[in-house]
Amino acid sequence: MPEETTSIDYVMEKASGPHFSGLRTPISTSSSNAFSDANAPRQPFVIGVSGGTASGKTTVCDMIIQQLHDHRVVLANQDSFYRGLNSEELKRVHEYNFDHPDAFDTEQLLDCVQKLKSGQSVQVPIYDFKLHRRSSDSFRQVNASDVIILEGILVFHDQHVRNLMNMKIFVDADADVRLARRIRRDTVERGRDVNSVLEQYAKFVKPAFDDFVLPSKKYADVIIPRGGDNHVAIDLIVQHIRTKLGQHDLCKIYPNVNVILSTFQIRGMHTLIRDQDISKHDFVFYSDRLIRLVVEHGLGHLPFTEKQVVTPTATVYTGVDFCKKLCGVSIVRSGESMENALRACCKGIKIGKILIHREGDDGKQLIYEKLPNDISERHVLLLDPVLATGNSANHAIELLIQKGVPQSHIIFLNLISAPEGIHCVCKRYPSLKIVTSEIDVALNEEFRVIPGLGEFGDRYFGTDD
Repeated sequence: MPEETTSIDYVMEKASGPHFSGLRTPISTSSSNAFSDANAPRQPFVIGVSGGTASGKTTVCDMIIQQLHDHRVVLANQDSFYRGLNSEELKRVHEYNFDHPDAFDTEQLLDCVQKLKSGQSVQVPIYDFKLHRRSSDSFRQVNASDVIILEGILVFHDQHVRNLMNMKIFVDADADVRLARRIRRDTVERGRDVNSVLEQYAKFVKPAFDDFVLPSKKYADVIIPRGGDNHVAIDLIVQHIRTKLGQHDLCKIYPNVNVILSTFQIRGMHTLIRDQDISKHDFVFYSDRLIRLVVEHGLGHLPFTEKQVVTPTATVYTGVDFCKKLCGVSIVRSGESMENALRACCKGIKIGKILIHREGDDGKQLIYEKLPNDISERHVLLLDPVLATGNSANHAIELLIQKGVPQSHIIFLNLISAPEGIHCVCKRYPSLKIVTSEIDVALNEEFRVIPGLGEFGDRYFGTDD
């Protein structure tokens, strides 16, 4: 850690300015209009990771990404922004200094990071280290995210790039260890022989480290000795990032909103069902898996009573008993896609139906309802895979309340939610619980969730042809 600072909390706090994550809505400083916050500018948390060649920067980045699995994280490598060599430079490639700041297209790097910070997607070039030039016909698509990690030996060199960072991390490692790693990497991954690697290291890499990389260490907010082996430092960094990202979470605004803990499995399934080219069979399969997780999570919010049983080993086990008075209510017709998962989890559960006309953004005309006669005595799991404007949901909830169901006995289950819908429902029904698997960015002018997943009912039931 930096020698001048005695408290890691101090350097981390100093590194972080005000920001909003890519998927979160900031808390309003006034009490007048929480809904307008959904449209406020949101900026991701940008982390710069620098250090000498083969110091373990990539390992540190990978460990941070792994631990931040419940947030959207993208990695941008400075190596992608190498300038392509011209014909003259290619003839004398062994005399070209790839570790000098001039070897990078810093202007393009700066432009890409600025666009990502503003919520835009960018196309990052792909550099061929064997041919020493960029691919002319392929790019890597990088989307806006909660966290942007910018990694490279000279990412601290340019002041304009540094100014875009919320936190700057310098990965420190012994010079001999770095050289051994570089030899292994360049011979295995980049097709070079040991002699050329050593020659390049002595002629360019070490002088450039002394002249450019090491001096940039003074800009670091956190210095990590031993790189990826320093689990304590990485854990502290991740904890700090989580705190910063969570400050403006909708779950902080509305304690009754619950987002299931994301994993790479969940993110992977969301990636599949959001893909417009996925087959209907796969869309249904992975939607069902996600729905089952949401239903299981929702059931966990029901009241339980303590129960003791005797195990086959003649030992008393103290556990809990399931809630007995329970029913599901699906908002026709998308909500019907969630009924099978509920039946699979709750044997013999009663399921009611509510059909609401929701052309445009109104969604307030009740067309049909069929609910259990004793619904006022039950806890209700309200089913609809997408929470968009919240108008249809509010009308369904109002009907349940008119039937005698207390707000606190309603759990609204959906796959994705728009911030506008959460505001609309939670402001009106603060005692109701919402359980969702992801909160998306916003609604567009056509009141469709962005990035969303299209018309869920049509895609699920195969009527989108």
